[in-house]
Amino acid sequence: MTIKIDKYIDLDGCRLHYRESGPADGAPLILMHGWGCNVDTVASIENVAAEKCHVYNIDFPGFGKSSEPQQVWGVEEYTRRIEEMADKLGIKNPVLVGHSFGGRVGILYASRQPVSKLILVDAAGVKPRRSLKYYFKVYSFKLMKLLARICMGQEQSREYIERQRAKRGSQDYANSTPMMRAILSKVVNEDLKSVMPQIKAPTLLIWGERDTATPIGDAKIMEKLIPDAGLVSFPGCGHYSFLDNPAQFQAVLRSFLGS
Repeated sequence: MTIKIDKYIDLDGCRLHYRESGPADGAPLILMHGWGCNVDTVASIENVAAEKCHVYNIDFPGFGKSSEPQQVWGVEEYTRRIEEMADKLGIKNPVLVGHSFGGRVGILYASRQPVSKLILVDAAGVKPRRSLKYYFKVYSFKLMKLLARICMGQEQSREYIERQRAKRGSQDYANSTPMMRAILSKVVNEDLKSVMPQIKAPTLLIWGERDTATPIGDAKIMEKLIPDAGLVSFPGCGHYSFLDNPAQFQAVLRSFLGS
């Protein structure tokens, strides 16, 4: 049984929680969860990785036991905190594993820091193509905000707009605090395709073929843009492919970590 130790580190005004596990002399591996999740969501990945690697399973700021950012962050600010963590803890050339939003941070980190391997699991990072329906929804909401501010008082209109945002937004948006909603609105529109060619590490893309949050088409774009990337996809699996097909996922992960 792998021993897991909860730890905290202060990073430029943010208190970050992470869980360490695996052999002390194992290769360092930083594990990063998706939006709305925490260290427990990716515990099954941690358990497999900790067989040989020394795992740092982190709670991103604003999730789990980590403190919430005091300003509206983007992928850049999240990545800087992980870089700072690695520097303070003396982590060199880590393996990076990122699911969904964690993949965004993994992509940016690996594009500018030495990394031994990069594993992207149903990762975000490709800005989605927007339909006419999407733009109609966006601009009708902007019109509603304008009318609310004209017809209501400042405080009343702010409360009304926030309620409408929660109703119209995603489940992730509805479940977030006002600060995390602002951060989510920023990060989902960040496109990381321009930095993908700068990734030098061997990269494994693991995807669910029925992923609707980050479609398999995103993985194929990443495979083309990242120089040393390979894609493994699982039929019938969605955005949490590591939970939908754990046996196959774990076999692929062990193989790549051992190569």
